[in-house]
Amino acid sequence: MNFWSEEAPMWEYEHAVETAADRKAIWRLWSDVENWGAWNGGIERIELRGPFAEGAEIAMTPPGEDPVLLRVTALGEGEHFTDEARFGGLVLRTTHRLVPLGEDRTRVVYRMEISGEGAEEAGPQIGPGITADWPETMAALVELAAR
Repeated sequence: MNFWSEEAPMWEYEHAVETAADRKAIWRLWSDVENWGAWNGGIERIELRGPFAEGAEIAMTPPGEDPVLLRVTALGEGEHFTDEARFGGLVLRTTHRLVPLGEDRTRVVYRMEISGEGAEEAGPQIGPGITADWPETMAALVELAAR
């Protein structure tokens, strides 16, 4: 199964952490969108519109910024989900995956792809700023899931 986009990204970044935290606990934190701020310091306010499923909209407001509208474009219960933000022809796609590494280990993977109109220029300009806090965010996620 291909979790990544079929459209060639102009900019991409991936970060992964390995953990003994229970995959179900991580999934519960991911699917509890309105409480993402408990482990993601890059969120001032967040609102899930509809159930956490394909097609759901998430209005996420970073501290001091305007809200960003995300749409869940793929979801495999307990395994992965992808959200997209669109700005004109520019697409910012983030895939979140849980990869089993054995009975009690999991690799948590975040991957961002920026593609579409203007991505060649915009990707390197905005991508690093968007993904800069991923190591801290993912560490906080797995720490909370391990409790």
